[in-house]
Amino acid sequence: MSSPMSASSFLKALKDEGLIVVQVGDWRTHNRNQQGPWGPVHGVMIHHTVTRGTGLTVDLCRDGHEDLPGPLCHGVIAKDGRVHLVGYGRTNHAGLGDDDVMRAVIAEKRLPADHQANTDGNRHFYGFECENVGDGEDPWPAVQLEAVERAAAAVCRFHGWNAPSVIGHREWQPGKADPRGFSMAGMRTRIHNRLK
Repeated sequence: MSSPMSASSFLKALKDEGLIVVQVGDWRTHNRNQQGPWGPVHGVMIHHTVTRGTGLTVDLCRDGHEDLPGPLCHGVIAKDGRVHLVGYGRTNHAGLGDDDVMRAVIAEKRLPADHQANTDGNRHFYGFECENVGDGEDPWPAVQLEAVERAAAAVCRFHGWNAPSVIGHREWQPGKADPRGFSMAGMRTRIHNRLK
């Protein structure tokens, strides 16, 4: 259980992990905190965007849409590996998920199947949206996957977490498929090796 890091610490952690970071507008204060608290934080959640084009993707994740106001994550990981920061604080990325999964993330244990949607994930997870159509065919460039690895490791390193603190949206909320096109188990192995 951890208090969220400051926006400045978040930026520094990402840069210290070797990422190229793009700061978008008022990202440090752009959030959904009026909808409830952010924190304590327990992990990192990875998503895909179901979009094409970095500019469109960043704008959507920053502003949201009619049914879901932005920001929709903390950072957008583009195909070129750059991380675009669009919000900080509570963001609309995780939604409701399984309390058993939350307990496993906190304990850094093997994840159970996600059967319920009874726990507020927006409060407890950092979120990264990754630019990808999510059809299982849109490629994941090596530089993008490395950025996912580095971004998740940066947050884990700051909080003293290990790779099991990183999950995919599909492991949290029933009915979700993201991120599609790479293995979260494989990504956790990469994060584990980086943290060593």
